[in-house]
Amino acid sequence: MKSNDEACELIVEAIAAAGYQPGRDIAIALDPAASSFYEDGKYRLTRSGQGDKSAEEMTALFQDWVRKYPIVSIVSIEDGHAENDWAGFKGMTAALGDKIQIVGDDLLVTNIRFIARAIEEKACNAVLIKLNQIGTVSETLAAIHLCRKAGWGYVISHRAGETEDSFMADFAVAMGGGQIKTGSACRSERIAKYNRLLEIERELGGAAVFGR
Repeated sequence: MKSNDEACELIVEAIAAAGYQPGRDIAIALDPAASSFYEDGKYRLTRSGQGDKSAEEMTALFQDWVRKYPIVSIVSIEDGHAENDWAGFKGMTAALGDKIQIVGDDLLVTNIRFIARAIEEKACNAVLIKLNQIGTVSETLAAIHLCRKAGWGYVISHRAGETEDSFMADFAVAMGGGQIKTGSACRSERIAKYNRLLEIERELGGAAVFGR
C-alpha cells in the first residue's frame, strides 16, 4: 500500500506526462464514504493503521490533506462524515467550506427537507443529486432549485445498477451545474454518459459554455 505522499507523486507524474497542469486542467474530488467505516460513534481507520477518530479529528485530517497536498488541488470532498453526523458535517463546512466544496450525499439523499435543513445549519455547501434516489424528475428539480437559491453547488450523479441510458448527461447539461459524477471510464454504462456529453458539445458547437 502506498502512502498519501507516494500516491500524490504518482498522480502528479501521470498528469504531467499527459500534458495536464494540476490545479488548472485537473483537480481532485474525494469521496471517503465515511458511513462505511463509522461505528459506535467513531470513525475506524483500521485499514490504514490510523486507529479511531472523532468527527473533529476527521475534519482535522481533511484540513491537513488540503493544506499538505496543494499540488494535486483537492477541490471537493463528498461524505467526509457519516450519514447521520450532522455535527461533523457542520464542523467540516465551518473549517473548509470557504476553500473547497463540501458535498452531502448520504446525509441529504436528494431530499428537499434534508437539503433545507443543511442550508439553514450550514452543514454543507453542495449536494449530490441522484434522480432515482428521490423518485421523480419534479422532486429532483425542486432539490436543484433549493441549491441554486442557496448558492450551493450540485453534482448530477449516477447510482449502482445504471444502464447505458444516457439521459443523465442531458439532464446535467440542462441543469447548468457544471458537474457530473458517473464513474471511471471503464464500463459501457459509464462511457455512454461521457459519449453523450461529447455529442452534446458537438451539437452545441460555439454555443457550448462550461457552467462553473
